[in-house]
Amino acid sequence: MKVRGSKDSHRLPREKGNAFVEGALVMVPLFALVFAIVDFSMAIFLRSTFQHAVREGVRYAVTYRTMPGLGHDASIKTVVQQNAMGFLAGEQGASKIYIRYYDPLTLVETPNNAPGNLVEISVEGYSWGWLGPLLRSATPLPIAARSSDRMEGLPGGSSPPPR
Repeated sequence: MKVRGSKDSHRLPREKGNAFVEGALVMVPLFALVFAIVDFSMAIFLRSTFQHAVREGVRYAVTYRTMPGLGHDASIKTVVQQNAMGFLAGEQGASKIYIRYYDPLTLVETPNNAPGNLVEISVEGYSWGWLGPLLRSATPLPIAARSSDRMEGLPGGSSPPPR
């Protein structure tokens, strides 16, 4: 049974702000933790997505296939963009995709996509901006991915498609 005027029946005026202060002390670290989990998860997701996209681009490149109306390099970039889940869409996204061919004996970059050469496809210069830069700088995180393989030989000695 409560007695009127007891400590349980009402709060003293100086105790009214305690709930707000305690809530703030709990919510700030909670939101920081949630933002950190989302931020790091998104960075890992982007890196994995780009790695998958460049692998698919290399798999497409070594077969010398081309899409209707496109050259070899443009077809490879299109495949990478299709596998990047929209993060590399448009001309701005395509400008971050690099295709390089290397001589297998000297590992010197070469301008042609001849059979036996190495092809390297990379995503470079993509920056991920943090959602909640609480205890770290607001500098964007650079994300890059690359993959390479040896170009296959062409049947019947035919020449490779134009770049």
